[in-house]
Amino acid sequence: MRELERDSSDTPACSRLALIGRGRLGNALGLLLGIEPLGRGDSVPDVDAVLLCVPDSEIADLAATIAKGPLVGHCSGATGLDALGDHEAFSLHPLMTVTREGASFAGAGAAVAGSTERALEFARQLALRLGMQPVLVSDEDRATYHAAASIASNFLVTVEAAAERLAALAGLDRALLVPLVRATVENWASIGGERALTGPVARGDEETVLRQRAAISERAEDLVPLFDALVSATRELASAGATAR
Repeated sequence: MRELERDSSDTPACSRLALIGRGRLGNALGLLLGIEPLGRGDSVPDVDAVLLCVPDSEIADLAATIAKGPLVGHCSGATGLDALGDHEAFSLHPLMTVTREGASFAGAGAAVAGSTERALEFARQLALRLGMQPVLVSDEDRATYHAAASIASNFLVTVEAAAERLAALAGLDRALLVPLVRATVENWASIGGERALTGPVARGDEETVLRQRAAISERAEDLVPLFDALVSATRELASAGATAR
């Protein structure tokens, strides 16, 4: 644990924090905060707040083992505060991908919530301490928020892995796709999905789409359902863009 900067208000960021969980997120947060994460079976020291960096399925059981007193929080994107039982509760979910190599949270969003004003203020101050932009996400919106995050990050990687596989079948290295992916994401970030969309579906070139589908069917048949689903969704986006124009 490490002293956190105090705020001058009546609901300051707590001065002492313990992290529980030595997975990717726990280790990344611990490194940035100068805190050694605790294991699941370790005793919790005298602290002002405990942050659980464990899988969603373990939050409730682990929270139940913590004695009353400190604030207790979790880092789940989809889980509400009710999983923390009758503790004074908070949550902080970094809107950032974390790999085994760690992560930089500077500039990232952070979904925060609190069962009291004091707990919410702690979550907010902790997010700011990590360089993140805190945003309040209510319990009823958590699953929708987390689905957006999964589509934006996890599903993007799945799609790019499929693209990488097809490129390899054509003799291309993944590195050649990287500038295209980066430019596409930057276009989406600056002008939105409808205006950033390009390619055969967007321009109504169904003959090219059919040739692509036939090639995938021949050389990577298991990717056809993914291709079909993406073509259908892309048609809808292109149609919405045309209507908006």
